Amino acid sequence: MIASFLHRHFIVPNIRTLARQQLASQLDDHLYHLHEVAGEVLFPKTAVAYLDDWASDERGWLRKYYPAGQDEPHYDLTSPTEQAIAWLLGLGQRQFIGTESRLMTVFDLLRQIIDGTELNPRTRIAELQKRKAAIDAEIQQIGLGRLDMMEPTQIRERFLQMSSTARELLSDFRAVEHNFRSLDRSVRERIATWDGSKGELLQDIFGKRDIIADSDEGKSFRAFWDLLMSPSRQDELTALLGAVLALDPVRELAPDSRLNRIHYDWLEAGEVTQRTVARLSEQLRRYLDDQAWLENRRIMQLIRDIEKKALSARGAIEQPDFISINAAAPGVAVPMDRTLFSPPFKPAISQGMLAGPDEAIPSDALFEQVYVDRLKLASNIRRALQNRKQITLAALVADYPLEQGLAELATYLSLATQELASAIDDTQQETISWRDANGRTRQATLPLLIFNA
Repeated sequence: MIASFLHRHFIVPNIRTLARQQLASQLDDHLYHLHEVAGEVLFPKTAVAYLDDWASDERGWLRKYYPAGQDEPHYDLTSPTEQAIAWLLGLGQRQFIGTESRLMTVFDLLRQIIDGTELNPRTRIAELQKRKAAIDAEIQQIGLGRLDMMEPTQIRERFLQMSSTARELLSDFRAVEHNFRSLDRSVRERIATWDGSKGELLQDIFGKRDIIADSDEGKSFRAFWDLLMSPSRQDELTALLGAVLALDPVRELAPDSRLNRIHYDWLEAGEVTQRTVARLSEQLRRYLDDQAWLENRRIMQLIRDIEKKALSARGAIEQPDFISINAAAPGVAVPMDRTLFSPPFKPAISQGMLAGPDEAIPSDALFEQVYVDRLKLASNIRRALQNRKQITLAALVADYPLEQGLAELATYLSLATQELASAIDDTQQETISWRDANGRTRQATLPLLIFNA
C-alpha cells in the first residue's frame, strides 16, 4: 500500500513536494479504493495519522517540513524511499535485456578517462588523427552509397538503456538534495557543539570554503545544470527525442509518452535542488555572519546549550509526541468588544404572514448546496497536460465529465482566468454538453478556451 501510493503520487508525475491537505486527500481516495476492492477495512487509521507515521524519525519515508512563509506542513519523498521503490520496480521481469550497448558505453567511458588524463600532446594528437581517419573512411563509404544501418534489435536495446538512464537521473536529483542536507546538518552540529571562540570557529568553517558547492555532488550537479540550461542543448535534445520516438522499432515498444518531455522534468527537479542548495548556503552564511554575537553573548550561549541538549536527547525520546496543547493561543471574547445594535434609518419590512410555531420548517435546502472542489479540477487540468502541451476545455470535459454541471464549468473558467496558464480565442466557439441530475442533456456555447502546460 505504501509503495504503490508513494510511487503513484510522487515518482510517476515527478512531484517534489505536496501540501498536507492535498496529500491526505489523495491518501483517503487510495485507501477507499483498496477497501472497496478487498471488501473490508484493511487500514483502519486516518490518512493524516499514516502521513505522520511515515514522516517520523523511526520511519523516515517522508520528509515533513514547513516552507518559508507558510503554516501548512509539506511532505517530500526521501532518497532512500525512492531507492527502495526503484528496487521493487526492478524485481519485475524486463521485456528486453541488452548487453551490447552497455559494453559500448564501458568502452566510451574508458576512452574519455584516458583522453582526459593524457599529458603527452603527441599521444593525444595521434588519437585524434586516428579518429579523423575513421571518420573520413566512413564519409567515403557513405559517398559510395554504402550505409551501415542499425538493426531493430540494436535500436531497441539502446533506446531502453537511454530511457532507464533518463529516469534514474530524476531519482539522482533527490539523492543529491539529500546529500546536501546531510552536509549542512553536519556543519550545523559542529557549530552547535563548538567550545572555542567564534574566531576559531569561523577559521575552521571558512577554511573549507564553499563546503557544499565544492563537494563531488555540488561540482557534478553544477556541470549538469550548466549543460542542461543551454538553449541549444535543449533544442537538440528535443529534436533527438522526437526523431527517436518516431522510429518503428521504438514505437513497437510502446514507450511512455512522458519520455518526450523528460528534459522538462529534469529542469523542474533540478530547479528544486538548485533552490535547496542556495537556501542552505545562505542560511549557513547568515548563521556564521552574525555581527551581534559579542553583544548577545549570553543569549547565544543559552541557545548553544539548548542545541547541545537537543542533540544529546535526540535518540532518547521514546515517543515523538511528548506534549500536546489544544491551541496556539487562548480565545478571549470580551463582551465590551461587541457593538450595540443600530436600527436602520429606513427599515425594510416584508409583507406576509409569519408561519405558526407548529408549522414544520423545511430544511432540505441546507443539504442540497453544490460544492465544487477547485483543487480537484486543477488536478484534472495538470494530469491532462502531462502528455500534451495544451488542451481545450471541451477535450478536458470529454476526459473528465462535469459532475456539478454549470457550477463546475464556471469554476474551470475561473481557474483559467485567475490561476492557470490559458488562452481564450473570441473568434472561435466550442459547445460543451453534460447531463443534469434529472438525466437531461444540457449544452453551453462559449469562446474557445485552451489550457497550456
